[in-house]
Amino acid sequence: MGKRHYIIPVFVPHRGCPHDCVFCNQKKITGYPCEITGEMVDRQILNFLDTIKPDGQKTIEIAFYGGSFTGIEQQYQEELLTVAFNWKKKGFIQEIRISTRPDYISESIIERLSSFGVTVIELGVQSMDIDVLKASCRGHLPEDVIYAATLIKSRGIQLGLQMMIGLPEDTLEKSIYTADQIIALTPDFVRIYPTLIIRDTYLEVLFQKGLYVPLTLADALLYAETLALKFLKHDIPIIRLGLQPTEDVALGKAVIAGPVHPAFRQMVETEIYRHMLEKIFRYHRIEHLDIVEIKGNDADISALAGQKRRNVIELQKNFNIKRIKIVRNNELNKGTIQITADEKVPISYSMKEYASNTV
Repeated sequence: MGKRHYIIPVFVPHRGCPHDCVFCNQKKITGYPCEITGEMVDRQILNFLDTIKPDGQKTIEIAFYGGSFTGIEQQYQEELLTVAFNWKKKGFIQEIRISTRPDYISESIIERLSSFGVTVIELGVQSMDIDVLKASCRGHLPEDVIYAATLIKSRGIQLGLQMMIGLPEDTLEKSIYTADQIIALTPDFVRIYPTLIIRDTYLEVLFQKGLYVPLTLADALLYAETLALKFLKHDIPIIRLGLQPTEDVALGKAVIAGPVHPAFRQMVETEIYRHMLEKIFRYHRIEHLDIVEIKGNDADISALAGQKRRNVIELQKNFNIKRIKIVRNNELNKGTIQITADEKVPISYSMKEYASNTV
């Protein structure tokens, strides 16, 4: 069993960023409208450490989320980083993560972050299409992303890249282009967020005037499924697919409209499994049978079956199968399934194989 990874999240809402991206209201998104101090960070780390037992099987990371960390005053950056670095030097935490904009990275900034023990930097890329960036008022260019990502990796710091789907002027083709450009930068991980219309943003104004139409949930799932397969094919982990559900991130609260769903990632994985199973059933002519058994890791069972067993019901109907039985088998790796039809030799297939043969 590998090390367990714990994250202590610290939110620095919107401070340090002079840009008003059309989709952004950091206080609503993070749910943390208040100012964070070094003393508060110190107390937060101490409280977290009190809840777990120290051992060599844990990796503990403090992550500064929200806003544009390297855009805030240098003194304030160092106040927060000093606290985190002190805990790291004592061996209580192993990783320090910050999030920032691509155009807020330079050699001197990287040098300073390295001196405070920062090991992971996430960049809010959002899109690599110039028209989408302009329409979203991002204030940076694709070239800024390439420069920042290259600089971060050259210093041996882990690189995370965030992208959004459904921004103004975005299309499926443009999102695929962004994913391809991100893949070329070989990040250590990515996040994919569907664009939601948050209250008190310029995107809300555009929406109310009929100048912006958000993706439907079905379209967002199509975008996300296509991109997820691309990243899977290139072994780039997606550590977040959809916004983290909070009290505010829900329709009727901070979210005015858009493809919001608390189980967005599971719905994407359900779509992948449905299309993957349809391909397997057609190729192996699995049809007109009394029973078919599909085994999967416990972590995949819900996505395999689908919400309200949608995948099972559709496969049974489309391939004229009386019963499809989903069976838990933790000897299989996550993402790998095994199909037994008509008592023949089981067919094993992985999501990675499907991705490699699909995109």
